[in-house]
Amino acid sequence: GMNAAVRAVVRMGIYVKAKVYFVYEGYQGMVDGGDNIVEVSWESVSSILQVGGTVIGSARCKSFRTREGRLQAAYNLVQRGITNLCVIGGDGSLTGANLFREEWSGLLEELAQKGQIDEEAVKKYAYLNIVGMVGSIDNDFCGTDMTIGTDSALHRIIEVVDAIMTTAQSHQRTFVLEVMGRHCGYLALVSALACGADWVFIPEYPPEEGWEDSMCVKLSENRARKKRLNIIIVAEGAIDCHNKPITSEKVKDLVVQRLGFDTRVTILGHVQRGGTPSAFDRILASRMGVEAVLALLEATPATPACVVSLSGNQAVRLPLMECVQMTQEVQKAMDEGRFVEAVRLRGRSFENNLNTYKLLSHKKPDAELPKTNFNVAVLNVGAPAAGMNAAVRAAVRVGITEGHKMFAVIDGFEGFARGKIKEISWGDVGGWTGQGGSILGTKRTLPAKYLEKIADQMRTNNINALMVIGGFEAYLGLLELSAAREKYDEFCVPMVMVPATVSNNVPGSDFSIGADTALNTITDTCDRIKQSASGPKLRVFIIETMGGYCGYLANMGALAAGADAAYIFEEQFDIRELQANVEHLTEKMKTSIQRGLVLRNENCNENYTTDFIYQLYSEEGKGVFDCRKNVLGHMQQGGAPSPFDRNFGTKISAKAMQWISKKLKETYRKGKVFANTDDSVCLLGMRRRNLVFQPVAELKTETDFVHRIPKEQWWLKLRPLMKILAKYKTSYDVSDSGQLEHVAMHSPKEAETGAI
Repeated sequence: GMNAAVRAVVRMGIYVKAKVYFVYEGYQGMVDGGDNIVEVSWESVSSILQVGGTVIGSARCKSFRTREGRLQAAYNLVQRGITNLCVIGGDGSLTGANLFREEWSGLLEELAQKGQIDEEAVKKYAYLNIVGMVGSIDNDFCGTDMTIGTDSALHRIIEVVDAIMTTAQSHQRTFVLEVMGRHCGYLALVSALACGADWVFIPEYPPEEGWEDSMCVKLSENRARKKRLNIIIVAEGAIDCHNKPITSEKVKDLVVQRLGFDTRVTILGHVQRGGTPSAFDRILASRMGVEAVLALLEATPATPACVVSLSGNQAVRLPLMECVQMTQEVQKAMDEGRFVEAVRLRGRSFENNLNTYKLLSHKKPDAELPKTNFNVAVLNVGAPAAGMNAAVRAAVRVGITEGHKMFAVIDGFEGFARGKIKEISWGDVGGWTGQGGSILGTKRTLPAKYLEKIADQMRTNNINALMVIGGFEAYLGLLELSAAREKYDEFCVPMVMVPATVSNNVPGSDFSIGADTALNTITDTCDRIKQSASGPKLRVFIIETMGGYCGYLANMGALAAGADAAYIFEEQFDIRELQANVEHLTEKMKTSIQRGLVLRNENCNENYTTDFIYQLYSEEGKGVFDCRKNVLGHMQQGGAPSPFDRNFGTKISAKAMQWISKKLKETYRKGKVFANTDDSVCLLGMRRRNLVFQPVAELKTETDFVHRIPKEQWWLKLRPLMKILAKYKTSYDVSDSGQLEHVAMHSPKEAETGAI
């Protein structure tokens, strides 16, 4: 994702009419100067979006740690009139940058005394501004939800785990996987959550005394339950409660000696740093790059050096040193054995991950489980979306832990009416997180025409609560069921919806389960399509994406794949705009750019079809470029779910189930559940930074029912970003750019409101 950040900084810099320089090989290049500091143009960053690593190189630098080195670096920058630095790196690089900034005026004074620069230069370049972006696969930097590169590293880990699971399944093996994370267990924890690992070792949460026994008991219980494989994930920095390292070899030997299981160790190593960046990382880095340039433009000598980061889906700016200090606090807490504190300092999303993992991975013995005598049904509605199965698994396991009897409905509302409903156990959902599609089966049918039959089934099976996982049809379905409450008492029970659709068109939520996987499919396909046009031929590709009337996939896909234009329903366009786009592309093709990419949402305009746009570009581009078109179709609904969708599905669904338990307790009167208020039919959605329960009745006013989209969509404000990165003259609304905030210390209470 670093290249996406580099590309965004360069292009946004040029857009605001600044001169932009590359410093090759990190601080080493800044100290060495010469050809390592080069002015760059728009085309310098063409086609680097899909490349892993960084095109400008990176190096650890001993000399920059000395004052002499920094003096030389200051001289090299002043020679070129550079006083704004954008640093992409981990806490070491950022701390170095801050020190450099603090010493800057002293360094210039010293250079002037030595006669290397004149007094004029000292005055002219008196201040150095610094903005940091955190690039670290460990996600070990406090204050930011996600660092650049973390999501891609998770993709690599999950690809490996999915592959290993098939071989382990065949041979009945136990696998011990070692993942990166010397001081931070984020990758280990999240990949364990995403693949349903049996056990995980992380530095922040060492296992209790006697963990060897409990782990072996758990592994043998799993085998007894007919589970053919065990996966144990170890972070490279894992320790026990006495601060002694726990290595993957040690874990393997333990399993072999005590249980005699066939056990193998796989160390992932640098695989995790490589490969092509995920869609999430490209979008994250592009947004941060633009935000970093804005922060530099607004910086004054009085503002502290800041890092740009993401909180929920909001760009924020945080004082660099506050983040660094808090990151160091975590390490200190761990060194001193204050592990609960360490987890809290990591932030609420880390804490949430840990709590959810603990909840879902260990089944309590039946004797210890509470008995509520409530029956809860789970169903999938609408088109399949990757991550639905992870959501069902979480719902079933949390429900069982809370003491309910869980029922699975096959084939949506239609299956419900036909009585396709059965009890589902803890073990039945094992291994579901990595499965694509919908194992329960899903249908688009709405409940209105089956109300009587569904009510019968609810009565027969004594269903006290409903959890619906699905897209826009699920939302309409809940509206219909709550409207039918006057006639049927059976529907007077708590109902909750968890949004799952590739289109991401459900009101009340910024994200839906499945959209991230679809976005990665689109991005991967665009990368491949672009590669197919290497050679002297200039070529433009017109690509049609899914989404109904919602332009989320087309717009975000365009941002992640580096497209030249994205046509969407939400932003009406006419023939003049199409004409301008074609001319813009023709101009671009006269430079060193060889390929163009245009995305079109399937329903963006009934007359300007994909064929029409293809023919228009073919005709107008004659003699300059030729055209090809591609309709991506249903491949966007399939595939193994991405790490983001597995975790989002798992966490949001677990939270929904806890809400159901709470509502059941509140509405249980005189031996039965009776809930008929609006707030007992809710949709759980991600809003900016929080997960919020919203009554579906209240969401009606926010919905455009004709086009099945929310009236207001947060991602539309990223439209100008895509246009700027594609060299359009457009106005960028900075009102939404991050104001400088302070790093919040999260109180335990706040952790309950739940950020993802």
